[in-house]
Amino acid sequence: MSATEPRPPMSKADYVYAVLLEEIRSARIPGGTAVRAGEVAKRLGVSVTPVREALRRLEKDRLISYEAHHGATVIDLGDEALAEYYGLRAVVEGLGARLAASRITPEELAGLRELHAAMARDAAEGRNDRLGEQSRTFHLRIVDIGGPAFLGGHARSVRNSFPVPAEASLWLDETQVRAQLDAHEGILAALEAGDGETAERIMIDHVQHAGTYRRHR
Repeated sequence: MSATEPRPPMSKADYVYAVLLEEIRSARIPGGTAVRAGEVAKRLGVSVTPVREALRRLEKDRLISYEAHHGATVIDLGDEALAEYYGLRAVVEGLGARLAASRITPEELAGLRELHAAMARDAAEGRNDRLGEQSRTFHLRIVDIGGPAFLGGHARSVRNSFPVPAEASLWLDETQVRAQLDAHEGILAALEAGDGETAERIMIDHVQHAGTYRRHR
């Protein structure tokens, strides 16, 4: 579909799914919370039918489960799942960085550097609440460049599979920000040099550090 062609409107089920996915992903709906279709329908201004469809999709994503007499409940994942989540992210995003080193264009590299510069400015001015989402964008852009056919979708699926509360972000910890920006700078330098091995190593270490930080909070 070209940029000038009209895009089909989002269905009500897609809308409900997108809202609930973001609320679960960001832990605004915490693990263990019951999700009642009627309440969601009223809150989002839709009928119960698209809510039930969205809940079935979230069940397939393994983000909610159905229990007798309880209905849909957000899955509460423990420490083992947390370790698996960051380990899988490290593998997928590390591979994306390695592949991106041989494929990245000057325009794509400039876009990443612009995003990195915006993060550095926000950090310098104390706007750390913006850094987590900007970092997500930074990582996913790299994976998209390295693996546009499959890896980008896998990276998003992995990231959406485990709730990360906004307050759990290491980007909110002033003692962590400089080291994380340095890691991004190292990845950018490796991408510019076409050094896939170094880009992968730094990305893996960077993601695994985030996992270690969260497990010890």
